[in-house]
Amino acid sequence: MICHKSRIFTGQLISRCRKREYIHMTETDTNSTSGPQARTSEGEESTTPSEALSPPPDQEKRPPRRRPPRKRKKEPVSTDASPTLTDTTIMEERWDPRHFKVPPVEGKTRFHDFDLPDPLMHAISDLGFQYCTPIQAEILPSTLSGKDASGRAQTGTGKTAAFLIAVITRLLNHPHPGERPHGTPRILILAPTRELVLQISAEARQLVKYCGLKIISVFGGMDYEKQRQQLAAGPADIMVATPGRLLDFQRRGDITLKKVEVMIIDEADRMLDMGFIPDVRMIIHSTPPREKRQTLLFSATLTGEITRLASQWTVNPVTVEIAPEQVAVDTVDQIVYIVTEHQKFDLLFNIITRENLERVLVFCNRRDEVRRLAERLTRYGINCSELSGEIPQRSRIRRLDDFKSGKIRVMVATDVAGRGIHIEGMDHVINFTLPHDPEDYVHRIGRTGRAGASGTAVSFADEGDAFYIAPIEAFMGRELHCIEPDDEMLTKPVAVYPAKKGLPRVRRQTIDRKPPPARSRRPHF
Repeated sequence: MICHKSRIFTGQLISRCRKREYIHMTETDTNSTSGPQARTSEGEESTTPSEALSPPPDQEKRPPRRRPPRKRKKEPVSTDASPTLTDTTIMEERWDPRHFKVPPVEGKTRFHDFDLPDPLMHAISDLGFQYCTPIQAEILPSTLSGKDASGRAQTGTGKTAAFLIAVITRLLNHPHPGERPHGTPRILILAPTRELVLQISAEARQLVKYCGLKIISVFGGMDYEKQRQQLAAGPADIMVATPGRLLDFQRRGDITLKKVEVMIIDEADRMLDMGFIPDVRMIIHSTPPREKRQTLLFSATLTGEITRLASQWTVNPVTVEIAPEQVAVDTVDQIVYIVTEHQKFDLLFNIITRENLERVLVFCNRRDEVRRLAERLTRYGINCSELSGEIPQRSRIRRLDDFKSGKIRVMVATDVAGRGIHIEGMDHVINFTLPHDPEDYVHRIGRTGRAGASGTAVSFADEGDAFYIAPIEAFMGRELHCIEPDDEMLTKPVAVYPAKKGLPRVRRQTIDRKPPPARSRRPHF
C-alpha cells in the first residue's frame, strides 16, 4: 500500500524530471539550429524544433519569476576629509621650475631660496605661495638641515606649512629602501583635536599632490574598523593623529612607531590643558630615542611646563617665537560694539545683511547659546549652521566642508572651531559673546587675517562682557576700539518663518490625599 502523501511526492518528482528533460532537449535543438535557417523544397512545410517538442498543456511554462535585486554593499565611509581612503597622487609631468617666477624683494624670503624638490615646488606654485611668512623664514633653514625646533606661534602664521615642507623635503630626498610593513609611519604628527588633524591632513595633501606620498589620519569619533582597514591598506609616509586613538591602535598592534624619523607635536599647550601629556609621553617612549629622531614642538604659549617638556623631548632645539599680538594687531581690524544683551541679535543681523557678508564665523561661549542663535538666524532667513561639541563628528566634517565651499553663509560655533581651522576667504569673525580667556580671543580672531591677509574681527560687549575687555587689552598690549553702533544698525529685522511653538506644559493636578499615618516611635533603652 502507498499512502496518499507518498503518491503526491512521487508525482512531483516525475513532473520535475519531465520538465528538466524538456528544457535540455530544447536547448540542444536550439544550439544545433542557431545558424541560418535551412532551405526547404516547395510545398514542404518546415517545422521548428519548438513546435515539434511543444509541451503538453498541463506542463506549460510558468512566467519567469523576477529575481529580487541584490542589496548593494554600502561603500566604506572615509574616515578622513578626502573622498577616498588612499591618497590619489598626481605624478608630476613636464613641469619646469623656471615657470614659477617670483621676483626677489628685500626683507622677504622666497621658497626658491631653499633647495626644495621640484614636485614640492610644483605644489607650492599651485597654491600661490610666493614669499615665506616670518615663522617659515626663521625655522625652515634649521628644520631642513635636520635640527630639532620648538616654536611659539599661533594658528594662522603658516607654521603648519613650515613643518610640512620640511618633512616632505626629507621624505623625497631620503626615500626608504625596500618595503615597509603596514602601520609604520616615517613622520608622526600629533594634534589635540580632530578638527586640527583634518586641517593638517588637508594641507599636507595639497603639498604632496605631485610627490607620490601617502598620508593617513587617525582620530576618534569615527568608525574604528574603517580606520583599521585604512591602516591595513598600505604603509603610510605621514601619519596625523590624536593621542587617544593612536594609542588604541598601538595597543592592538596595528601601528608601530619604531621607524618614526620625525616627531611633530602641534598645539602642545592645548594638549597640556586637555590632559593629553601622559598619552603623549607614552607615544614618545614608543618612538626611537631623541638622538635618533628629529622633534618639532609648537605651542601658542611657552609656559614653564611646556619649556620643560621641550627640553625632555628635543636635543638642542632652535627656538622661534612669533608673538600673538603681532598676529592680532598687524593683520586684523578689531572693533568692539557696546550694546545691550537684547540689541546683539539686531546688530548681528544688520551687519551680515547690510554689508552683504558671504562667509561669517560667529562665536559663542556655550552650546545652548550656539543652538538658540543658529535657530533664530534661520528663522530670520539667514542660511546658517551650528558647530559645537555636541554635534557628531561626521556632521561636523560635512558642515565644515559646506561652509568652506560657500553652501553655508554663517557658522555659529563654540571654541571647538577656534583652533586649527583654516577657511579661505573668510574676512569676518564675530564674537557674539566675549570669551573669558584672553588667549581664546586671539585664537578666535585668528580665523581671519591668516598668513598676512587682512581681516575684520567684530565683538559685542554688553554689561556682562565689558569686564573681559581689560584682560584682553592687557594680553595683547593694546587698546581695543570700542564704539556704539548707529541707530540704523539696531533696526529690528522681520522674521521670515514663525517661531517654533513649544509643547504646552501640563500642570499636575493636585489630589487631596490623606496624610500618612504617624509612625510609632520605638523607645530607646
